[in-house]
Amino acid sequence: MADAASRLSSLAEQVLGAPLPVRIRAWDGSQAGPPGAPALVVRNRRALRRMLFKPGELGLARAWVAGDLEIEGDLYTALDAMAGFVWERGEDARGLVRALRDPAVRAAARELLKLAGPPIPPAPPREEVRRRRHLHTRSSDKRAISHHYDVGNDFYELVLGPSMVYSCAYWGAADNGDTLESAQRDKLELVSAKLGLKPGQRLLDVGCGWGAMAIHAAREHGVSVVGITLSQEQAAYARKRVADEGLTDRVEIRVQDYRDVADGPFDAISSIGMAEHVGAERYLEYARRLYDLLRPGGRLLNHQIARRPQRDESSYEVDQFIDAYVFPDGELAPIGTTVTQLERAGFEVRDVEAIREHYARTLRDWVANLEAGWDRAVRLTSPGRARVWRLYMAASALAFEHHRIGVNQVLAIRTPESGASGLPLRTRTWTA
Repeated sequence: MADAASRLSSLAEQVLGAPLPVRIRAWDGSQAGPPGAPALVVRNRRALRRMLFKPGELGLARAWVAGDLEIEGDLYTALDAMAGFVWERGEDARGLVRALRDPAVRAAARELLKLAGPPIPPAPPREEVRRRRHLHTRSSDKRAISHHYDVGNDFYELVLGPSMVYSCAYWGAADNGDTLESAQRDKLELVSAKLGLKPGQRLLDVGCGWGAMAIHAAREHGVSVVGITLSQEQAAYARKRVADEGLTDRVEIRVQDYRDVADGPFDAISSIGMAEHVGAERYLEYARRLYDLLRPGGRLLNHQIARRPQRDESSYEVDQFIDAYVFPDGELAPIGTTVTQLERAGFEVRDVEAIREHYARTLRDWVANLEAGWDRAVRLTSPGRARVWRLYMAASALAFEHHRIGVNQVLAIRTPESGASGLPLRTRTWTA
């Protein structure tokens, strides 16, 4: 009888209809597949059951998070090979169902089930969040934000570094060393410049995180800032940072939903990496609320991840791994949809800057931080949670590099009745 790796590799290729791009190393120590390629390590039969009982991305994710599945070799090379395999063939769980109409494929699938052991589906890892539908109520949004951000500030410090900025940095400035820290500072300054911040103005920072933008705007530009977050841990950390900087007279950090902010108008609003949590059904409400909170002539800087548009937008489905393990209830929209919704809310969109390469590089730095502090990361959270973050960030870096997703800064204004925008005639002067 063939060893486990050879049987697994052969049967998987029959089901998938193409040679696997990675080696397989099975629980009995056997190996099969292209020499020199990274290895997908199937540590036990339970890993196989996870993938068979939940075909597609979620089954693979469960096996990875549980530690039943690992990658031997360069993580990026392995993920790139597997993602390219799926992307080029358009394979998903529905595609596998269609393939099972073939008698030969069904026979191979039955053999895989025999190889997997007892036909009992393993329970999902405890890190998984199970949701029935995307509600985006105040309470469901708060639970989703807590799942993602209340992991522990020490863990985020390890991954993000001293800046504690959880959005893409802005790279390319040779005069400051172009480190992660300097690139994050440049991003905060870029946002400040686009918003035209001046002493005495009021800034609302929606989704303020650990307070980096609020502190930068108050310290470097003399503005008064209200920062809002739904995360108790973020708020506590941000308030301490504000106090340590001596800025409590100019920066207020609140645990508050954007729908409940009632003390406008503001001169400017920054929303950096927050709109992904809003949801498609609520996005126009979000845009209108921010519009109402701005004074006439006020500016909004919306920094948001975008997905590629689909031929049939009604077929869009939220990424299963991201929804179950990373950003519950998060949704991505094409940049065109975002611009349309902002303009429907009344905004005049004045500038769109695509910076996806910047996010790819930022994510690779975060992965390097996590890997360098792996043992501590595991102690601070759990082995499963650390694996979630390593997979999520590495796969996201590749997705940005290959233009599967993007990130954009959209500058919009609440144009006054006079039509005077208050913007410079050369609107890209902030990047000079």
